[in-house]
Amino acid sequence: MPLHFSEAELAERRAAACRLMEQEGLDGLLMFRQESMYYLTGYDTFGYVFFQCLYLGADGRLVLLTRAPDLRQAQQTSMIPDIRIWVDGPEAEPAHELRAILEEAGCAGKKLGVEYEAYGLTAANGKRLDAALEGFCSLADASALVSKLRVVKSPAELAYVRRAGELADAAWQAALDTAGPGAFEGDIMAAMHGAIFRGGGDDPGNEFILGSGPGALLCRYYTGRRNLDPQDQLTLEWAGTYRHYHAAMMRTLPIGDPLPLHREMHAVAQDALLAVEDSLQPGKTYGEAFDAHGRVMDAAGYQAHRLNACGYSLGTTFAPNWMDWPMLYHGNPVVFVPGMVVFCHMIIFNSEAGVAMTLGRSSVVTEKAAEPLSAAGLELLNR
Repeated sequence: MPLHFSEAELAERRAAACRLMEQEGLDGLLMFRQESMYYLTGYDTFGYVFFQCLYLGADGRLVLLTRAPDLRQAQQTSMIPDIRIWVDGPEAEPAHELRAILEEAGCAGKKLGVEYEAYGLTAANGKRLDAALEGFCSLADASALVSKLRVVKSPAELAYVRRAGELADAAWQAALDTAGPGAFEGDIMAAMHGAIFRGGGDDPGNEFILGSGPGALLCRYYTGRRNLDPQDQLTLEWAGTYRHYHAAMMRTLPIGDPLPLHREMHAVAQDALLAVEDSLQPGKTYGEAFDAHGRVMDAAGYQAHRLNACGYSLGTTFAPNWMDWPMLYHGNPVVFVPGMVVFCHMIIFNSEAGVAMTLGRSSVVTEKAAEPLSAAGLELLNR
């Protein structure tokens, strides 16, 4: 099973991580984020729901501590040379087994970074980790170290991102082909996922969002399916996913004739989206891009109906969500750099009128204008 990136590219990523560790005075990094493991080694699993740690020493040494089901997973999907297994049992203490590995690596008295902000490190396991390493070495929160590297994509990564964008468009077309008065939400969802899987895509980092009627004003997944009414509204948020790289989109699709408020809100959302995308320029900040969204929304009288963030970075992410660092919100000082991928979503929920409108797509930051990953138009469609 081939790696999805060349060994040379993976090696350069690890070298870059080691350089960052040196700058931050770290002698090693304890990784619990699956994104970091995949990015640096190719390792692909959902085994991070259990205690699992990848150690990267400042000297480039790699050791993975995981469970038996992930031994062959790591062997076949990564280039990790040293894989250790902890055994399930009532007395199992993988954090202490990790300490033994670190002792072997000469980490006693050293300063190690830890990815504390990781879905793979629960609060309980974090406490066990701290207790096992107390007095052995010093620990520092290095949750963002690899994320800062991942945010700017290589040409090989961008090829996967662009394929994800094509799959997102295929899912949107499948939704348009399936939606209409009387259509079952489950059929729409199945058609969208089917288009992505048939195109060689992956499961997304989180569930697709699909809601109609009052549920069109929700931007989170919820369970339960209904048939669309002759006059209805359908909000969709989804992502094409390829090699775990995401390209997200968002739309509200009126069923039947759009209401005048649908048309008005769509015009505002489109103006806001284009303003935000115009701000995706090197030298500008994520906060400035959000402010472009706010200016358009607020000038049109929609301050009470918009959200306090309007997008976020995308990349290779694992469940439970596809959102990546950093986010588009007021005051965020992170500067745009060519190679970043950003999902911009314009969301207007008028709860008093019961009317929803959303419009969103992902773009690559370039030296000049942002490059949308979707070829779909921005006009208001209905079914």
